[in-house]
Amino acid sequence: MNNKSKKKPQDKVIAVNRRARHDYFIEDRFEAGLSLEGWEVKSLRAGSAQLTEAYVNLRNNEAWLVGAHFAPLKTVSTHIKADPTRSRKLLLNRNELDRLTGQVERKGYSIVPLDLHWSRGKAKLEIGLAKGKKQHDKRASKKDADWQRQKERILKS
Repeated sequence: MNNKSKKKPQDKVIAVNRRARHDYFIEDRFEAGLSLEGWEVKSLRAGSAQLTEAYVNLRNNEAWLVGAHFAPLKTVSTHIKADPTRSRKLLLNRNELDRLTGQVERKGYSIVPLDLHWSRGKAKLEIGLAKGKKQHDKRASKKDADWQRQKERILKS
């Protein structure tokens, strides 16, 4: 796990992609900045963002968040046409981008957004280097989670 992805206690979560942990094995995590417009920041402050359909795409040695939905507020300026699902550039350093590109192209990994949070007043996206789960892996994960819950109940009583 990278040192950059360690969250501080003051970090406030905006949105979480719960499907990512269900559909993928998360191998490594990275924290990336986002290139946002003003209305998007206001929307994030209001907490209206969704990552369920989102994914990360690598093109021209840059990482892009595609499919994330930031709902525009009613108070957005009239001269701006707000596009809630536009592609947003992720801000990563060259070493991180090279590492991600190598893993995706050579080893067949995917890059999935895990959560969107505030870190020292800036919106950050935690992305994960992930390997897809098969159906039997999902069943095994669910079975383990159920057993853990059951074990906790037994220990409580």
